[in-house]
Amino acid sequence: MKSPILYAQAALTVTAGALRTRLETLQKEIKDGDDRGDSPISTVVIVVAAVTGALLIAGGLAAAYARANGKLSGILGG
Repeated sequence: MKSPILYAQAALTVTAGALRTRLETLQKEIKDGDDRGDSPISTVVIVVAAVTGALLIAGGLAAAYARANGKLSGILGG
């Protein structure tokens, strides 16, 4: 019969070893100064460009519909 205390001690030892390994990896990554991803500025530029593109497409469609004076109602299902 296995002792629950022995089982708990083994599980704790394995968990502590995994935690130690992970902490060492994180310390090495921080020390090396690895890139942590995109800068916030490039993210803002991409989002602004996407919104601007969407607005230009919507505006172009609205202008085309206005120029057709509502003649597209049968095509659009209206």
